[in-house]
Amino acid sequence: MVTRLSHFFLRTLREDPADAEVTSHRLLVRAGYIRRQAPGVFAWLPLGLKVKAKIEGIIRDEMSNAGAYEVHFPALLPREPYEITGRWEEYGDGIFRLKDRKGADYLLAPTHEEVFTLLVKDLYSSYKDLPLSIYQIQDKYRDEARPRAGLLRGREFTMKDAYSFDYTDEGLDASYQAQRDAYERIFARLGLEFVIVQADAGAMGGSRSEEFLHPTAIGEDTFVRSAGGYAANVEAFTTVVPDSIPLEGLPAPVIFDSPNTPTIATLVAHSNAHLDAPADSVAGPATTGATEWSAAHTLKNVVLALTHLDGSRELVVVGIPGDRDIDDKRVEVAFAPAEVEQATEADFEKHPLLVKGYIGPWSPTGAVLGEESATGIRFLLDPRVVDGTAWITGANVDQKHVHSLVAGRDFFGDGFVEAASVRAGDPAPDGSGEVELARGMEIGHVFQLGRKYAEALGLKVLDENGKLVTVTMGSYGIGVTRILANIAELNNDAKGLIWPASVAPFDVHVVAAGRDGVVFEVAEQLSAELEASGLDVLYDDRPKVSPGVKFGDAELVGVPQIVIVGRGATDGQVELWDRRTGDREVVAVAEAIARLRA
Repeated sequence: MVTRLSHFFLRTLREDPADAEVTSHRLLVRAGYIRRQAPGVFAWLPLGLKVKAKIEGIIRDEMSNAGAYEVHFPALLPREPYEITGRWEEYGDGIFRLKDRKGADYLLAPTHEEVFTLLVKDLYSSYKDLPLSIYQIQDKYRDEARPRAGLLRGREFTMKDAYSFDYTDEGLDASYQAQRDAYERIFARLGLEFVIVQADAGAMGGSRSEEFLHPTAIGEDTFVRSAGGYAANVEAFTTVVPDSIPLEGLPAPVIFDSPNTPTIATLVAHSNAHLDAPADSVAGPATTGATEWSAAHTLKNVVLALTHLDGSRELVVVGIPGDRDIDDKRVEVAFAPAEVEQATEADFEKHPLLVKGYIGPWSPTGAVLGEESATGIRFLLDPRVVDGTAWITGANVDQKHVHSLVAGRDFFGDGFVEAASVRAGDPAPDGSGEVELARGMEIGHVFQLGRKYAEALGLKVLDENGKLVTVTMGSYGIGVTRILANIAELNNDAKGLIWPASVAPFDVHVVAAGRDGVVFEVAEQLSAELEASGLDVLYDDRPKVSPGVKFGDAELVGVPQIVIVGRGATDGQVELWDRRTGDREVVAVAEAIARLRA
């Protein structure tokens, strides 16, 4: 049946919503696809549901081609499965928790690994039942601290999450590849450019983890890539560790007065004014040949506060080259599941041996330049701080620093941590050249979960020898609503949306532009014939709306093929308008029907 705009549930807006930050948010609201209900929460209107259904249809096609079967779980789930796997606590404030009238704990599911695992445990018991891949398209809920950018980061969002079940690692590899291949086909059909990057698994756990990122300036993720093919999220990037330097013959450390130098910039300026120029014998790999002191010669010591799942608070000092900063996402991954923040003034007051602005490394044995240090605080080093590298850093004494302090001789860390920022020009860990940085938006993520959830929840099957073995799993997610927003970001102009034909809410938008009865008769017949030929038609039959308003709505709504029935209707002619190219052409009605069918 032809959809008539005079009765369709649609109201377009002429003004942008006040809270719209990005183009997709602005146009999807103005064109009547979504309406805001609360921060990060949107109602879906008929146009939005039609586009969303098109995207889901493509996903279902490719999931079927990959051998996966669709199921559907509730969003409201009990606490117990998440308690068993530890994620009830690990998610911290990131999930919505609630109680029923009897006081039982529930959550609005942010993801469904636990209940998928329990479903298979309930129904399958033999290796003959495997491999198995099942999936759902379901709403998820996360208590985002700062929901933003419309559908790109919300508190309620639609995801496709698939799970594979195998009893051998080789089987998991095959299932993982099948899903990965399906993702490539899905994004190709949706017309979305993507880069596959190595990623951190986070609270999901598991081993192999890859993200499908859509390169975009509004993306929330920074990723790196090299000309040789390496690609990774900054969280998953691993530093190339330089060779250590022989310790023999290196100068002894020297403490020097450095008044009013609590920052790297003031320390460098003071060093160049009062110290001899650096010699190669006291330089690390990144500073060899330098003629003056720079931030790269300094060791910046950042005090972080970790809040663990049990609520305890721990301070840790991270030493990084002074020409780099701490990267919040890398730190978050490095210390997960603990929450990380900069140490507060209250933290420093509780640890008076931490001399703010003049902190230096300490040895696990308690020796720092021959003087005892009893801070009892873990000291972790950047991987570039290898044995033999010499640094200017704090002396743990107010208004004093030390130079020629050599790693592996004068100080030792309690371990290494990937916490420093990644920069363009850093070497790729696979040797494929220098990396460049780019921005991207995550649209899909594939994990090899392994046996983490199966072990926790007791999912085992009998193998060929009648022996119980733990099942190994994969998890594969696609952000449906985020994809819709990304497609909208890519396909628009100054006047509105321009959907690709594969996901457009309608195939053809027929506009009756005029008041003559013949115009409406031709438009009515044309719409009926197009609909009968299998096309989905939106017919603007509003009798008292001006052609200008109708054209403006057509441009805003974004159906890619528009047919204008106007003055030429009496001569059997209409105008074909391709929103994708902007081309407009007057043709006979019969030709218009034939071309649109094709």
